[in-house]
Amino acid sequence: MIITLTPNPSVDRAVTVEALHRGQVLRAASSRIDPGGKGVNVGRALASMGEQPLVVVPSGGPEGTLLEALLAKTAVPTRIVPIAGSVRMNISVLEPDGTTTKLNEAGPTLGSADVHALFAATLSPATAGTWITGCGSLPPGAPADLYAQLIAEAKRLGAHVAIDSSGPAFATAVAAIPTLIKPNRTELEELTGRSLTTMGAVIDTARELVDTGIRFVAVSLGRDGAVLVSADTVVHARSIVTDPVSTVGAGDCMLAGLLFGLNRGEDEADALVRGVRWGAAAVRLPGTEVPAPADLEHIEVDLIRSPRRDLPLND
Repeated sequence: MIITLTPNPSVDRAVTVEALHRGQVLRAASSRIDPGGKGVNVGRALASMGEQPLVVVPSGGPEGTLLEALLAKTAVPTRIVPIAGSVRMNISVLEPDGTTTKLNEAGPTLGSADVHALFAATLSPATAGTWITGCGSLPPGAPADLYAQLIAEAKRLGAHVAIDSSGPAFATAVAAIPTLIKPNRTELEELTGRSLTTMGAVIDTARELVDTGIRFVAVSLGRDGAVLVSADTVVHARSIVTDPVSTVGAGDCMLAGLLFGLNRGEDEADALVRGVRWGAAAVRLPGTEVPAPADLEHIEVDLIRSPRRDLPLND
């Protein structure tokens, strides 16, 4: 089983415009809403590809009612933890060349009782070997070490933990030694206080994190694909997308594919290729729509077993 915990889910509205001009009245070419939040996107992508994950989210207020209705339409197995506050609504403005501008709300306040209920919903179905993923930002009121606490509790069960977050929540989680982390390059720079402008710099930094006990460090690199580092492996995979539509949720789909592969016993290179393929497919879809098997057709992924250390990375 793969369980995803999203402490700060959202209703995601994606609006497409011909061009974004600040201070002007713009007419949308199209609009859509999806259930959102990193862990929600991971779960939706897994379910779309035939996995049976469990998505755990807090929900409250009118936006929470909408979130629950949207999740019900996806048929993704979900555990809802009721809270007093209202779920946030995030807005993405999409331009034809793939440029995405995001407006993210802070989210509702979570109290200690809410956090306890979320942990209970996440950990009670977990057993040894279960993958638990802690994903996304933390809402106001949530302790900065929420993911670190989750890692400690999951380890007692013999479960694997993957973390995809940023800022203090990510730093405390990394210090707690999860099984896998998936930062993007900016998040890895923030974590380490370094400028990582080449593939070699990213690999060296990932290796240092592996040396602390983290089994897998997967770094998403945008147009440069992703790199996966473990004690025995360094692999780089990338896919060229010439017709991008929306980058929102692409990293989440990449993580979903990687977990799908690792959970089924694929070797690290094959799991990374799967993750990059799912992420590339997501970039070609509107809003935070997740790919289905048919969307993976004709998406080629280059696997590089000996990455060029001097490769400059795109901004």
